[in-house]
Amino acid sequence: MASQTKNGKAFEYALLFEFFEKLKVMTNVSITKNDPYETAKACFDSFNVDEQQSYVITASSAINFLMDIEPRLRFGISSKDVLQLEIMSDQAGQAGDVRDILTIRALQKWEIGISAKNNHKAVKHSRLSQKINFGEKWLGVSCSSTYFQEIKPIFDELTAIRAKNKATLWSSIEDMHEIVYVPVLNAFRKELLRLDKENPNIVAENLVQYLIGNQDFYKVIKGKKQVEVQGYNLHGTLNLPFEKEKPKAKIPKLKLPSRLIEIVYQENSKTTLLVSLNEGWQISFRIHNASSRVEPSLKFDINLVSAPQTLFKTHKFIY
Repeated sequence: MASQTKNGKAFEYALLFEFFEKLKVMTNVSITKNDPYETAKACFDSFNVDEQQSYVITASSAINFLMDIEPRLRFGISSKDVLQLEIMSDQAGQAGDVRDILTIRALQKWEIGISAKNNHKAVKHSRLSQKINFGEKWLGVSCSSTYFQEIKPIFDELTAIRAKNKATLWSSIEDMHEIVYVPVLNAFRKELLRLDKENPNIVAENLVQYLIGNQDFYKVIKGKKQVEVQGYNLHGTLNLPFEKEKPKAKIPKLKLPSRLIEIVYQENSKTTLLVSLNEGWQISFRIHNASSRVEPSLKFDINLVSAPQTLFKTHKFIY
């Protein structure tokens, strides 16, 4: 397992463990001990005591804050109102749900989710290839035959190189940026603009929902000596009161974009496109080869450059 993945899973376990430890004295809590839970626990257990302590202290700080802004974590209707804690499978993320941890009260028909990040803020790692219809997969509207015709010669060439010798490295392709990355990015750019023009009010909104998730959630980012909590309140399901108990801070509702403004190359870059949308959203798409060996597939590292001012963010410093 890659160290980034292992760190992320360990942090998921630390958050779940701290939720349980803090809330068990206030309400009925149960942990769903599924396969993702066992995987996360094994990752956490693989670290030494000092490293484990670092995860727990960071998780503890984030959860203290979440308990203040989500009263339903602490309060149940009755003893039968059990708060279930569950780590989600990675497959859920592929289906557009980016939440790693769920806290569920079935009796209240209520849940909130947490996306746990360890030292990184990337929102998605999506692929492009001759077979991938990114329009259909991401936006719910199919790419055109023109797009596939444009990218076909590039991916055909990569397929031929791999068929000749599976060990061929990307670094052996001269002018790789000009002959692979730029034409694929140009075709992607044109297609995204075309899809937006032909499907007004749909593409921009669906793109953001695909990237940041189709459910409301909190993102908890573990950094060095600090933790950041962000509130993605797209549908207004976060930050609800429980009877007379009100949240101690307000998480505003986020506005989704309705149109694409422009798509340009990042300054001095042949690998990164900046997609600007209305309502203050901007997303970067950096294309790269996923492995050192040539294959007919490329990967995007997708980051949220800017979000609306209504995106809630807070930093907690850890000493």
